[in-house]
Amino acid sequence: MPDSDKYLTVTALTQYIKRKFDVDPYLGHVYLMGEISNFRLRPNAHQYFSLKDDKAKISAIMFKSAFSKVKFQPEEGMKVLVRGRVSLYESTGAYQIYVDSMEPDGLGSLYLAFEQLKQRLQKLGVFSQPKMPITKFPKKIAVVTSESGAVIHDIMTTVKRRYPIVQLVLFPAQVQGDAAAPAIVERLNQINAIGDFDTIIIGRGGGSIEDLWPFNEEIVAEAIVNSKIPVISSVGHETDTTIADLVADLRAPTPTAAAELATPVLRDVLTDIQKMEIRLETAQNKILDTYRDKIKNLAETGVLQHPERIYEVYLQKVDNLTTKLIQDTNNYVGRGKERLWNNENRLVQVSPQSQIKNYQARVANDFQRMARSTSALLSRQRSAFGKQVGSLDSLSPLKTLSRGYAVASNDDGKVLKDVSDYKVDQNVNLRVHNGSVKLVTKDISEEKDG
Repeated sequence: MPDSDKYLTVTALTQYIKRKFDVDPYLGHVYLMGEISNFRLRPNAHQYFSLKDDKAKISAIMFKSAFSKVKFQPEEGMKVLVRGRVSLYESTGAYQIYVDSMEPDGLGSLYLAFEQLKQRLQKLGVFSQPKMPITKFPKKIAVVTSESGAVIHDIMTTVKRRYPIVQLVLFPAQVQGDAAAPAIVERLNQINAIGDFDTIIIGRGGGSIEDLWPFNEEIVAEAIVNSKIPVISSVGHETDTTIADLVADLRAPTPTAAAELATPVLRDVLTDIQKMEIRLETAQNKILDTYRDKIKNLAETGVLQHPERIYEVYLQKVDNLTTKLIQDTNNYVGRGKERLWNNENRLVQVSPQSQIKNYQARVANDFQRMARSTSALLSRQRSAFGKQVGSLDSLSPLKTLSRGYAVASNDDGKVLKDVSDYKVDQNVNLRVHNGSVKLVTKDISEEKDG
């Protein structure tokens, strides 16, 4: 059976090899050139990728603290120069390089970062956005720069010489180093929050690209673009161009030029005002002279010298029209009277009075004939009615009763006409011609025929 003490564990072997890597002085400071592979940007986190050449590849890791100092944006396939240390990752047993710094191969990192941001802003259309006009006669100008540099002194001197009536307010900010960009953004936001400034000047003196780099930061460009107040950028010398220069509403080659672009020359303004005042007065006098000539010419016309002549024509027209109106009215009334007379004659000729009298006579005659006919008819009707009454009277049961006859009926009102209708001890009502008698039957006898 083999001796187990001779065998190492995987962990022990890995730890041994890792120690070899860590104590090797050559692997502690490695300068490596290669092409970035398998890179996927992880915002605000550690970055994992590979470096390769034609024949080999090594895993790489760059911690967040080191990656935040990289000025450019690493991309897939980009050749870079990195500095770091090589060690072993125990969990997988794979060796990898821990990158401390990264530079583009063949280009400076700052220059590459500048070009990348410039291209990105170009694609977003930031440079093509309309620029705000610079106020021609400002009342307040804000200056964002270092309070100890020559920039503010140059601007103050130029403004005092050209336009001393403007109020110049310094917003001191760090313009170099890692803290400069946030400080510039803070000042721009502060000025916009106050809101009563006409123009903003930002800038600093010349220097290297590293010195000017805060004005190439994306946050500064974004703050300038979002400013509601027009911004004049004056960074570095005339040959220096920054992202701030490209996105500002106006770019000045020097701080002195920025002050000149932000303010007019008061002496020239006053001279222009005087010239305009003279031109205005001359033009006004010319207009007044023109109207005076027109008034004079109009005053010399016959109409204005004798204004009553204007009304003479109209008075004559009124008289003529009045006469014509009276004539037309009389003619109209005369024709109306004539028509009324003619209509009256025609009505007399066709008057219905004679016809009414004839009809009234006919109605009277008809009424008399109707009265006589009605009287004769009533006489005949009375005679016939008397005869019918006599006939009815002779046939009346009461007439018969008056001759000694009577009508017998029971309590129910039924007329008792036959012996069979009677019963012994039956109440019988006997109707006579002048009243009624109540009887009670004692005996009933029926007569036999033959």
